[in-house]
Amino acid sequence: MKHYSLIAPAKINLYLEIIGDRPDGYHELAMVMQSIDLADQIDIASNGSPIIRIGCENPDVPTDNTNLAYRAAELMVKNFPEAYAKIGGVDITIHKRIPISAGLAGGSTNAAAVLVGIDLLWNLGLTQSEIEELGSQLGSDVPFCVAGGTAIATGRGEQLSALLGLNNIYIVLGKYRSLSVSTPWAYKTYRQQFGDTYIKDKDSLAVRAAAVHSAPMVQAILHKNAAEISQKLHNDLEKVVLPEYSLVLQLRETFASFEGVLGTMMSGSGPSVFAICDSVERANQVKDGVRKIIPDEDLDLFVAQMISHGIHVKPM
Repeated sequence: MKHYSLIAPAKINLYLEIIGDRPDGYHELAMVMQSIDLADQIDIASNGSPIIRIGCENPDVPTDNTNLAYRAAELMVKNFPEAYAKIGGVDITIHKRIPISAGLAGGSTNAAAVLVGIDLLWNLGLTQSEIEELGSQLGSDVPFCVAGGTAIATGRGEQLSALLGLNNIYIVLGKYRSLSVSTPWAYKTYRQQFGDTYIKDKDSLAVRAAAVHSAPMVQAILHKNAAEISQKLHNDLEKVVLPEYSLVLQLRETFASFEGVLGTMMSGSGPSVFAICDSVERANQVKDGVRKIIPDEDLDLFVAQMISHGIHVKPM
């Protein structure tokens, strides 16, 4: 049977601003998203039956239709019934390396890989924008994960403008394995505490969202200046998550205490925290140093590199 192995990179947020409410109940956001080489591998194969099957060695990853990767396959079946009738269902195996419930788009990047994989298996010939449009029906981060790299994301996160990709910038990433932060809780709490600061006028929302294209963070990215990028890191959700989750705050403060850390921030709704370092050697030193200060076995630490691509087929 025909099969593919795809690499599905995680993402971090370099910038996350909550602008206001949308008519659909989501928040109007302005974000800068960045792919990193911490990645899952998704193996996908035709199985010659009408069944969608998912497997994963990590028992915490669901293998039913609550998994976004499963729903991605269902979406392809729904949209391309003739190809499905001709070729049949798929077996999907997720080799999990991205931490779960980490604010790193692990589920979204898995779903993006399934969309790309089924496009290849079924010889659909979809364009990148067509795959991203399908992905937007699954979740706000899925369209970004398809192409990856560096991008401005507006709307609820699905409207993308690609930037010149970053690479050779290294981060240390930390996440407590047993700790998770509910994304709906984080946004709801932010609305409760800071809703009076929201822009209410629709035209003003659009103007503010467009302004991120010329914001200092984007200029720093265009210069590919790691120190400048680090000074412009911003995440509105830190205002509600850090006071509530002391371990996340402690990890952020520990990262910030190390020489050679250019900047540190929580990614997305957390609880992952990353620190940008001036070299891979420094990143490894910081990782080892944090491990000595916080010897908690529940804390996973990774060194990762910013990359300029998203889903791609693993070389044979």
